[in-house]
Amino acid sequence: MHRLFFLFALLLSALSSRIGPRTIPALSSLQINNLISSPSTFSTHLPKILIPRVSSTPNNTLVRTYIVSTLTSLNWHVELDEFEWDTPVGKKSFANVIATKDPRASRRVALAAHYDSKYFAPPHDGFLGATDSAFSCALLLDLAETLNALMDERIKALDEDDDDDDEDTTLQLIFFDGEEAFVSWTDTDSIYGARHLAEHWQGTYLMSDSASLVSSSSNLTPRRLITTPQQTLLSTMEHLILLDLLGAPNPHIKSYYKDTAWLFARLKETEERLANLSAFGSDSDFKSYFRDLAPASSSVNLGYMGDDHVPFLKRGVPVLHLITEPFPTVWHKLTDDASALDQATMNRWNVLMRVFVAEYLGLKPAETKAREDQDHNRDEL
Repeated sequence: MHRLFFLFALLLSALSSRIGPRTIPALSSLQINNLISSPSTFSTHLPKILIPRVSSTPNNTLVRTYIVSTLTSLNWHVELDEFEWDTPVGKKSFANVIATKDPRASRRVALAAHYDSKYFAPPHDGFLGATDSAFSCALLLDLAETLNALMDERIKALDEDDDDDDEDTTLQLIFFDGEEAFVSWTDTDSIYGARHLAEHWQGTYLMSDSASLVSSSSNLTPRRLITTPQQTLLSTMEHLILLDLLGAPNPHIKSYYKDTAWLFARLKETEERLANLSAFGSDSDFKSYFRDLAPASSSVNLGYMGDDHVPFLKRGVPVLHLITEPFPTVWHKLTDDASALDQATMNRWNVLMRVFVAEYLGLKPAETKAREDQDHNRDEL
């Protein structure tokens, strides 16, 4: 027992050192312009998600089906982690959605949000959870659509030349079910989906002759053989980036964990760089969403709140928790509807996450000028 734990701890330690603070190349202004110029799609996805969607209800299934169909149409590998669990109001069924762009990669960065909504008894059962977390789910779907072609190009390049191990990290999207409590938030009445998935992945071992980032598709040929003993699906996670309570104006985001303080700083720097490029529009009164890192943040953890990241954090997965604190004033109120969302704020999150994730993954948007610039240059000739 102690020996197995020691081996697993060694593996997590080695993985963390390999994915720790490092240089992430920045995109050029032309590449950024091309990446953010395509229209956002989160406004298309949002109405499909912005309905009461309590776990184990028909509406929850409708939203899940929409998420699955959207990602399947993009040729992502989509799995459902389905299970039943006893709750204070009886046994309920749950289903996490796990979408992996390249399941043959050896590592993944996971972006996640919960798609269920809070249960309220009638006549208050119309809770929509726009910030909690319909917008975050719609944002993840936009990321999948926007980055899809670029990730296809990189997969093709890796298949043609698999010597570049530094780029063998894929994007995985996780849509958690059962984040909300049915009665009141406790360790047993909350984050049902996250608790189930973290435990499942911790116990799913990868064999060297059949390793892939999915647990049920043995017909997938891995790009690289797994050579580390006792490697699990959980240990292949570089980072878990959890989005929650976003979309309302003037969010305040802080860094919680010492091992991802560098990644938080990179996100803040990316926001500042994009603001200098006027990528968020012509707002002259720009204020960062991200609080300055406290001096102690590089050496100590600052504590954490309960959310879907906790079961993964406890198992050694580095976590970047993007949640506004204090919570939006509409939190767990019927007013957390479309009117709680701010268009400028949603647009900034959309642009920021496109660039941040593309740079993290080393994607390469075209280095070309916008069409209007090309037409202007032709006219001058």
